[in-house]
Amino acid sequence: MGLVLGAGGVVGAAWLIGALEALATETGWDPSSADFVVGTSAGSVVGALVADGIAPEYLAAYSSGRTLDEVDDVDGRVARLAARVGGPEKLDEVAERMTGDALRLQLAPPPIGPGSWRLAINTLRHPRRHAPSAMLAGWLPRGFVSTRPISDLVETFVAGEWPDHPNYWAIAADYRTGERVAFGREDAPRASVGPAVASSCAIPGFYHPVAVDGRRYVDGGVCSMSNLDLLAGRDLDLVICLNPTSSLAELAGGTPAERVGGLVRGLSGRRLGREARKLRAEGTELLLVQPSEEDVVGMGLNLMARGRRVEVMERARKTTALALRELRGSGRLMPERNRRRGTAAPRARQRAAGGSRRGRGGGGAAGRRAA
Repeated sequence: MGLVLGAGGVVGAAWLIGALEALATETGWDPSSADFVVGTSAGSVVGALVADGIAPEYLAAYSSGRTLDEVDDVDGRVARLAARVGGPEKLDEVAERMTGDALRLQLAPPPIGPGSWRLAINTLRHPRRHAPSAMLAGWLPRGFVSTRPISDLVETFVAGEWPDHPNYWAIAADYRTGERVAFGREDAPRASVGPAVASSCAIPGFYHPVAVDGRRYVDGGVCSMSNLDLLAGRDLDLVICLNPTSSLAELAGGTPAERVGGLVRGLSGRRLGREARKLRAEGTELLLVQPSEEDVVGMGLNLMARGRRVEVMERARKTTALALRELRGSGRLMPERNRRRGTAAPRARQRAAGGSRRGRGGGGAAGRRAA
């Protein structure tokens, strides 16, 4: 089974946490037990913490500013995490940083001209090889905000150099070539989790690019907001994809900003659809979870709007839970309760429980929001 968490900025991260909490609550499935966890940008942050065994319920508590006293530690994870960072009091202090309010300027020469001349020229020479977002990324000026708070946050919660998971990937883009890089995969440059996740989050024109092993990297959303197709060829029964930047909800907006927002969601959704077809062609069942109309309205157009985090997260929890309940009894393959990593059920039993694996895939939530 695979878990794919898409890009979406601060607001998208809040939506991911709420949707993941609903998924875990409604199915009893532990997201950290997925055989593959793939995260892009905001999804790489949430994915790193989930892959290291931090439950969505705890992420939601930390993000909304709740204390340990308000979280039921039924399996001892909170106690272990508290011990790791220096005690319950320290953990509550660290939890406040999940709000992501800290922005720091990057000490570097002023960003003048294209951020990456090589990428800008490369996309001009070979426009069909690159997504429009990659072309834009090269021409935008270099970002001026430091990604250090992002790497500090992840390194605080993840004990070692990498999450305790055999297949956690943080997706970034090479700032010279525009090619996708899946940090954590065998063919990727070696990197610890802090720089890898920071690279995946380095939005061109906003965040300063991140150097890893002598090369610079930027947000993996430059290549794809979802990167679902990276799990093609992995012979998986079920892949769950949560993608904050797409939606099947058709919202009529008259302002230029609303039209741009609709265009972005449309592009993200079409890319997600193409990636989904690759996996379905291999017989992989998909559960695609996307924001509902109610979610999209609440998320707004500014995905870096920190003041909306708690509201977005709580709404995503509610809408995703309702949608998953609609899926029950539909014959679609769903994650199994208390599933352990590396113990996937035989395909014959999976099909008997969930119907044809070549079906159109799950909705995300629930049919009406499936790509």
